[in-house]
Amino acid sequence: MVQCKAGRFRYNGKGFEPVADRRGYEKTLAYSILKAHNLSGDMQRLGLRFDALASHDITYVGIILTARASGMKRFPLPYVLTNCHNSLCAVGGTINEDDHQFGLSAAKKYGGIYVPPHQAVIHQYVREKLAACGRMLLGSDSHTRYGALGTMGVGEGGPELVKQLCEKTYDIAYPDVVAIHLSGKPRPGVGPQDVALAIIKEVFASGFVKNKVMEFVGEGVGRLSVEYRNGIDVMTTETTCLSSIWETDDKVAAWYKAYGREGDFKPLRVPEGAVYDGLVEVDLSAVEPMIALPFHPSNAYTIAYFKAHMLELLQGVEKEAASMMKVGASAPSLADKCRDGQFYVDQGVIAGCSGGTYENLMFAASLLDGKTIGDGSFSLSVYPASQPQYVRLMENGAAAKLALAGATLRSAFCGPCFGAGDVPQNGGFSIRHTTRNFPSREGSKPGDGQLAYVALMDARSIAATALNGGRLTAATELPLQEEPEYGYTFDNRIYETRVYNGWGRPQEDVELVFGPNIADWPAQPALPENLLLLVASAIYDKVTTTDELIPSGETSSYRSNPIKLSRFALSRKDPAYVGRALQAQEMEESRRAGKLSPEAEALFARAGMDAGSTAIGSLVFALKPGDGSAREQAASCQRVLGGCANIAGEYATKRYRSNVVNWGMLPFQLADAAQSGIQPGDAVLLPGIRQALEEGRTQVEATLLKPDGRRQALALTLPGLTAEETEILLAGCLINHYASK
Repeated sequence: MVQCKAGRFRYNGKGFEPVADRRGYEKTLAYSILKAHNLSGDMQRLGLRFDALASHDITYVGIILTARASGMKRFPLPYVLTNCHNSLCAVGGTINEDDHQFGLSAAKKYGGIYVPPHQAVIHQYVREKLAACGRMLLGSDSHTRYGALGTMGVGEGGPELVKQLCEKTYDIAYPDVVAIHLSGKPRPGVGPQDVALAIIKEVFASGFVKNKVMEFVGEGVGRLSVEYRNGIDVMTTETTCLSSIWETDDKVAAWYKAYGREGDFKPLRVPEGAVYDGLVEVDLSAVEPMIALPFHPSNAYTIAYFKAHMLELLQGVEKEAASMMKVGASAPSLADKCRDGQFYVDQGVIAGCSGGTYENLMFAASLLDGKTIGDGSFSLSVYPASQPQYVRLMENGAAAKLALAGATLRSAFCGPCFGAGDVPQNGGFSIRHTTRNFPSREGSKPGDGQLAYVALMDARSIAATALNGGRLTAATELPLQEEPEYGYTFDNRIYETRVYNGWGRPQEDVELVFGPNIADWPAQPALPENLLLLVASAIYDKVTTTDELIPSGETSSYRSNPIKLSRFALSRKDPAYVGRALQAQEMEESRRAGKLSPEAEALFARAGMDAGSTAIGSLVFALKPGDGSAREQAASCQRVLGGCANIAGEYATKRYRSNVVNWGMLPFQLADAAQSGIQPGDAVLLPGIRQALEEGRTQVEATLLKPDGRRQALALTLPGLTAEETEILLAGCLINHYASK
């Protein structure tokens, strides 16, 4: 089905053959696009300028305020501000709409594009209006992926978008490029999510494509519709790759024509002799309907395997929930959902950039036409990815078929992907064609004694399950014919009517509209001569997601207020973290005031350091932090609370490490981190840390101080820092860095 092959491989026009060297790597699609956007003059050290930017209403307020503080006067490239994350989340009363009004005023003032709530989810709007063959696009959402349309999308934290708004570059080493060779053709009932989950399962744990570009090639590409390709492509984020790109063909040309943008198409074909840094073979004909169990898309199995081993697998899910979320024995048992050898789910959701696409919903409508999901506890919610697609579903009767079958149709919204919509009952099990199933992505609050579960599935098998009233059913269990070419007519009138397009027409006299919850980032100090850091949290999980670092869902309305949001940091993973971080921050405040608190005096005595040149801060230790969302607040909230560093065995994604650096925190790595014994209450002494950075040292002197007086040397490293990243860390954060210039 899916097989990874390490080593280098040359494409011969039909397949791949192993080679010893890298000659021919410049023939890949990725190389040509990266070269066209590189301003550094050195293809091994890229300085990329993107063609367009995109953000949603969880991230754009902070980005614009940061860019404004850094000297931005106008948007120098098209910047789309969509409102698809906080459009239905009710936390905070008027807060969400205040942010939207800020976004509209910013689009007017700086010359941006503003997509009002309910019109489109971020990635569907970009597909419909901005993607073009050969372009590069940067988004402040991790699922920024448009490779199937010939566009290399990169999802990053907000500060990287700030750099583009300040007309700087995105600086990275030239990435490895891995070929994803598609062969065969999917069977009826097997959808794009099934293919995506099969790939994720194979590559995630090993990091086979981590921070690399996935390049999709082979005869199997042409056997997939463009929307099918989009559905696979958007899920490549869950592999931890940097970006993706696909070969383009006549189907892609027809897709652009349907959207009135024929000029944005050009054929992208991999020539013979292109050399790749790895190979993933995908036999589409062997892919089966998949289910990704909580709590990660890589925790995937065929539905057939799950049904044959469900009690064992569900016990594993419950055990992990108890470990991660401290849920006691009172949590409802998933075994209760197994009856007569079948598994019954409580809810189905088809939504967002991965699930709510036209073809997925047309399939669901055709399968449920004239049928019913029943009057039991099972429910089905459907969210078309854009209003133009919703209108077409109404015009052709598909929306009515879904509604008459018992499905509830909603407007374009990303909430089911991040825990702000369709929260099931305590103990509920939801199957979703969305992007993620991390802890609490279904919206429950384990800290309040609530717990529910999300599994990822394709819309086809969700519809098949709905047809059976919630009894888990793979679509291939039904007598299905090959899916027809549904055909789609795009109507741009909705966007012409509702979207504000001010690109290239900034109105400097427009005032930004600030709601009472919108606040600037607090000022941050430059890196001091010496640092003394309290360990505010120590996480020994194999992977820590950004959701665990700063929860999504009910906290999202506070994204525009750094102080308020910071109080939620690690609240579901380590509820004591905020208190410990604030204790360190208070000690630093007493030091700056020249009157050490008793706690600060004791800490300096323990370290044997002078308070005059040594600042106090906090740090977070984790084995592998930062998987998942690109949201910068996973790092900035630590900084707001006085955080000065992270110590990690490795960073799960480049985007999280970038967020750590851009917010002025040292991204330390520690070999054998799992055996370090670092715990909350410990302190880490970093004498001469500023000088170490100024001298470009990658290994720094550090001592772990235990509460009982024991001292232990730590071999901390700072690998891969660029010159600009070093300057940012010395300045204290990106805003300070730009202000100094």
